[in-house]
Amino acid sequence: MLPALRHLRRIAGVFRTLARHDALFPFQRLGIPRTGLRLLAVLLFVRRAKSVAALPEGRRLAAALTDLGPAFIKLGQALSVRPDLVGDEIADELTSLQDDLPPFDSAAARAVVAAELGKPVADLFSTFDDIPVAAASIAQVHRAVTPSGEAVAVKVLRPGIEAAFARDLELARWAAGLIERHRPELRRLRPVEAVETIVRSVEMEMDLRFEAAAADELRQNFADEQAFSVPAVDWLRTGRRVMTIQWIEAIPVHDIGALRRAGIDLEATVANIAKVFFLQVFRDGFFHADLHPGNIFIDRDGVVHAVDFGIMGRLDRRTRQFLAEMLHGFLTRDYRRVADVHIRAGYVPADQSADEFAQAARSIAEPILGLPLGDISLARLLAQLFAVTDRFNMPAQPQLLLLQKTMLIAEGVGRKLYPHVNMWELARPLIEDWMREHMGAEARIREGIEDVLDGLERLPRAIAGMEETIGAATRTGLRLDAASLQSLARAQRDARPSWPVWAAIAAAVLIGAALLD
Repeated sequence: MLPALRHLRRIAGVFRTLARHDALFPFQRLGIPRTGLRLLAVLLFVRRAKSVAALPEGRRLAAALTDLGPAFIKLGQALSVRPDLVGDEIADELTSLQDDLPPFDSAAARAVVAAELGKPVADLFSTFDDIPVAAASIAQVHRAVTPSGEAVAVKVLRPGIEAAFARDLELARWAAGLIERHRPELRRLRPVEAVETIVRSVEMEMDLRFEAAAADELRQNFADEQAFSVPAVDWLRTGRRVMTIQWIEAIPVHDIGALRRAGIDLEATVANIAKVFFLQVFRDGFFHADLHPGNIFIDRDGVVHAVDFGIMGRLDRRTRQFLAEMLHGFLTRDYRRVADVHIRAGYVPADQSADEFAQAARSIAEPILGLPLGDISLARLLAQLFAVTDRFNMPAQPQLLLLQKTMLIAEGVGRKLYPHVNMWELARPLIEDWMREHMGAEARIREGIEDVLDGLERLPRAIAGMEETIGAATRTGLRLDAASLQSLARAQRDARPSWPVWAAIAAAVLIGAALLD
């Protein structure tokens, strides 16, 4: 009872903030009449701010989420990759949602560093700048120099940030159970899976060791790539609440004037970004999912440097193959192939018409692919494709939605650097080469052999598990006939989480997913 009252009190606070910003439309989408919302606002003595009246819905919502604090800021950023939940216009507005906040006191930052690393700051660094170079909702960054003379960036979590997030995540999970029971039509959009991904992402962001590990993995993946660099992690000065990495001396990618004055070849830089993005997605299946201009720097040698690895995406081999075929189908205007790929991958149910899906793909792609080369946006093409999938009962694919939004941001960076070239046309030969290497006859034979070897490797464990099950049954005096043995084998092969597990997962819908559908 007490948790419910606490959650209701927080929901009332959320309602008041949304009402002040005239951003109550998410409740209307839940079926609550507009007149009822206005009456409730009056009862709570809420007055709408006059300054928001002329703003579009998405911008009003972004302002409200900013006022609600770090958890809701992150929620808004996460929902910007879910146009299927909030619509294209609102998703676009949420893309610009910034989490820049005033810095916290430098004495508190020094205390966090000392407590986390077990030594005074003076023993860890010869200099530690008290004024941070950046401050966001979760952490802020200070420049420092190690005793050996190496310039580093020290990222420090905000004091008390874990408790602030835990409160709202608990609220989200409580509200999620209600939403699952009363809005079953959301299941096609997989809001539970999508929101649980958001929750995991935020929780990982609040353990800087995970971000350091992501940076280290990405750096290792590109160890042989001269035109792309990831700062090295100083593991001796990294912990759960502190991360120390190499300082990057380079020009922010959005400072076009400085890049030109430095003699940087902007067209070559766009080609390099396209290549790096392709390698991350298709070669490694591990990509930087927060490539906004503030996280990309170019040095005077034209090398691209990435920072801030709190949000990363992963794609398994099967998804990468699907994505390559789909993008190639669009780039070559082979829409029947696009449809066949979706059905073969299981993203579109087999009972749906491939011809009708191909027609839908054509209706979306032709207006975009017919634009001048520099204006073509594959990210927007995919966004519109995902937007019409409800007609074909296609479940949402959160990993592809995250990739699509990352592509959109990367396109914006490329277009600003050199608007006369399209980065996906630059990447097209790479996609075609990758498809020949990984999806040709030899590749399929190789994959088949790998699958067989993997099955043989798991066979002893499966047999041991069956023997243990049979032994336990024998010890308890159970009779094992042929039918029983077959049942045991099926149980070993088809074991799935029990209904309480799925029920626990179903409780993970974040409040924002409920509010914004």
